Amino acid sequence: MMQQKIKKIVLAYSGGLDTSAIIPWLKDNYHCCEVIAFVADVGQSHHSLDGIEKKAIQSGASSCYIIDLKEEFVKNYIYPVLQTGAVYEGYYLMGTCMARPIIAKAQVDLAMKLNADALCHGATGKGNDQVRFETTYAAIAPHLKLIAPWREWNLHSRGDLINFLKNKNIPNDVSLEKIYSRDENAWHVSTEGGILEDPEKEANKDCWVWTNDPLYAPNQPEKIVINIERGQITGVNKENLSPFKCLKKLNIIGAKHGIGRVDIIENRLIGIKSRGCYETPGGTIMVNALRALEQLVLDRDSFKWREKIGHEMSYIVYDGRWFSPLRESIQAAAKVLAEQMTGEVVMKIYKGNAIAIEKRSINSLYSKDYATFEEDNVYNHHHADGFIRLFSLSSRIRALIKK
Repeated sequence: MMQQKIKKIVLAYSGGLDTSAIIPWLKDNYHCCEVIAFVADVGQSHHSLDGIEKKAIQSGASSCYIIDLKEEFVKNYIYPVLQTGAVYEGYYLMGTCMARPIIAKAQVDLAMKLNADALCHGATGKGNDQVRFETTYAAIAPHLKLIAPWREWNLHSRGDLINFLKNKNIPNDVSLEKIYSRDENAWHVSTEGGILEDPEKEANKDCWVWTNDPLYAPNQPEKIVINIERGQITGVNKENLSPFKCLKKLNIIGAKHGIGRVDIIENRLIGIKSRGCYETPGGTIMVNALRALEQLVLDRDSFKWREKIGHEMSYIVYDGRWFSPLRESIQAAAKVLAEQMTGEVVMKIYKGNAIAIEKRSINSLYSKDYATFEEDNVYNHHHADGFIRLFSLSSRIRALIKK
């Protein structure tokens, strides 16, 4: 009975196998409903967007909206996370995690504009994305009906989906041989499935699609200047660029030199371990440059605090809690620390490595006069005596009591 009340559904549509099957499935199971395909352009390659509107219509959608979110994605979602220094479980730079909240929010905005009754996504019941989509829906549009086909239908495999589309006479270029599951946006591309489901096997060359194998990267290193203002990358080689264009330029440089490859087994939110190959060439350069600059600028306690909020932020973003007061408060703290993060870092890019070799800032706390091992006129070594006696006082008292 509930299904009969749904008149208009906005589907987060990628053009892949799952969402291509979802459109006719919705029309079969939610009778008389209109399915609207929503495509978020978050910087994925052009070939994945070519013909996507036609494909959505052929699958049964009444219309297809493609919304350009590239600049907003990098400026308002990636850059704030970079300021916190968040990295999930030490390695993952969270390309998929950061994209889901902006995609889900834009989907909700379109649904509200079109007076839709329901929202639909193609995330499976095993993964993290179902949580990320639905947590966003709940935070900003709890009144809209949620439809999650992977938790409702009786299609259980890639083969089932292919046969379903074949029976519907809907064109589809996916086959059982195309075994990898990929997600791509301006920040990264991820690859899962296939050979990667066996952790004892090395990822083969088909698992990598953006970056050169470092073995075959250029034999000459490349030096680039990263310009930073208040914790944000504002230019490359002293050319001012928008956030998205900075990332795009660094992606090209990084990919050429094999930067940003990570092969990890991570802990999903729901408790399953999964293996993924992630390629984040430009993002890796950005992260390394920011960490290099903060070595100059942040004092010891500020750095320790930044590490703590970065660790916490990684779980907030990974778990899909973007639209929460906790995320806003951590982001605000990171922004305060980033106020001093202005300067430039020279990076040497070479065969999978992005190394900071020069760094400078007007807010640098580094003083050669104090740090030098040579003779100086600013530091009295005798002052360390009283400091150490006070610093070790509790240890001294404990030892005396034991005697």
